Amino acid sequence: MMFAKITAAAHAAPNNSVSNDKLSTLMDTSDEWIYSRTGIKSRHLSTGENTSDLSIRVAKRLLENANLSADELDFIIVATITPDSMMPSTAAIVQGKIGATHAFAFDLTAACSGFVFALSTAEKLIQAGSHKGIVIGAEVFSKVLDWTDRSTAVLFGDGAGGVLLEDKGTSPLVIAEQLQTDGSRGDKLTSSLTAVQSPFSVSHTPLNTHVTMDGRAIFDFAVRDVPKNMLSVLTKAQLTVDEIDYFLLHQANSRILDKMAKKLSANRSKFLQNMAEYGNTSAASIPILLSESLENGKLSLGQNQKILLTGFGGGLTWGTMIITL
Repeated sequence: MMFAKITAAAHAAPNNSVSNDKLSTLMDTSDEWIYSRTGIKSRHLSTGENTSDLSIRVAKRLLENANLSADELDFIIVATITPDSMMPSTAAIVQGKIGATHAFAFDLTAACSGFVFALSTAEKLIQAGSHKGIVIGAEVFSKVLDWTDRSTAVLFGDGAGGVLLEDKGTSPLVIAEQLQTDGSRGDKLTSSLTAVQSPFSVSHTPLNTHVTMDGRAIFDFAVRDVPKNMLSVLTKAQLTVDEIDYFLLHQANSRILDKMAKKLSANRSKFLQNMAEYGNTSAASIPILLSESLENGKLSLGQNQKILLTGFGGGLTWGTMIITL
């Protein structure tokens, strides 16, 4: 039996990099205020590229890196909460633009946990008989932000990252995983709310389409619930914290990573991070970090490194998987 194996990774971001100092000319904030609370120094913001455009750049790089043609793909999954449109899906746009004529394609919506949820899904597709597929996390978050709200506008960025999966593994890609959702707390982080408006509806009041967040509630959720999930997966995998080579967590806030490392009694240097340059890119944050870490040599495909991936965010959703690269 063959298993899923990550054979390539890639990422893309808009060329337009916006510093904290630049944002301070648009709203009442400062580099010191943002960086001390989040670890973010800048973010890439689109000047016109949509989510599918960034995803297409990633998909083409993945195929080039693996020396594959698009018509060899069996599936394309795009994890996003900022699609170009609800119909067609962003994944369908990618499929059409790159000429992946034999691939089925769909979007997956799990906010900042999206890439972990999508990778889990893709691994099962390979186990069920698919041979090659692409998993992308992509967001153009700047189009759903309220740029008068400094509590949210300074946090997010735009970007995409992804991996190519092939049925070339001799052992399971995922050693253990645990995905979770708590919809009862979903109102703590919302975006793109859609009202029922028709000739038959009672109310014609539009809902807030921008991102809204209860920052304290989300911070508490991240540092209380998510480490329990990570420890549970380590127990399932029968691995100790020290046996994990690197932790690649959603890049929301460096202080959250500090607290998670402490709760796990883990070496903080194993928690890789790049939010200083990208900010919070939601579903794109983990695959961008994974791709960059492969480029800079922290990670290496085919060396059997044990990597713990954890996403957490809107839904509320959170999930951890331990994989072998």
